[in-house]
Amino acid sequence: MRPIVVTTFLSLDGVMEAPGGGEHPHAGWTFKDVEFDPAAYDVKGRETQEASALLLGRRSYDEFAPVWPSMEEFATYNAMPKYVVSTTIEGDTAPWGEGQVQVLRDLDAVAALKETEGGEIHVHGSADLAQGLASAGLVDRYTLLVFPLLLGTGKRLFGESDKTRLRLVEHAAYDNGITLQRYDVVR
Repeated sequence: MRPIVVTTFLSLDGVMEAPGGGEHPHAGWTFKDVEFDPAAYDVKGRETQEASALLLGRRSYDEFAPVWPSMEEFATYNAMPKYVVSTTIEGDTAPWGEGQVQVLRDLDAVAALKETEGGEIHVHGSADLAQGLASAGLVDRYTLLVFPLLLGTGKRLFGESDKTRLRLVEHAAYDNGITLQRYDVVR
């Protein structure tokens, strides 16, 4: 069984929307509002080695697909299998640079993917998808870079759901106030 890892930048009040840019009133909050400390991002380099596939929601796919294929820092992600959960994309595949993304129509298809052979499946961005995966009991780990900001509004990682026990497996604090929190879901 392949573990599903939700990895995201998060404000202290749980907002994960538009950390690097977008339509949110505070878009780009990870880079504009908190001093850069490269040590805080080391986990992102490790994640590229731990991931064997990417799983995205349709809106994150729409934002990432035109940009990531041309970015050298995402070469590892661009080379691995990618999946987008969508009921609105036509066909079984969608473009990703010179490659393709397989379209999954629902969480049952994600559950079937989880049962295949392979390594970790990472979910970047995709608040709605992360909430749906959590509600369906499909998330195995959360990797959170929590920023010392209260954004007030925006899409949040955790919505209405059942109580979920988590076990802290890694944590760190950085001079700029960012904290790393990695939690396994306790079943």
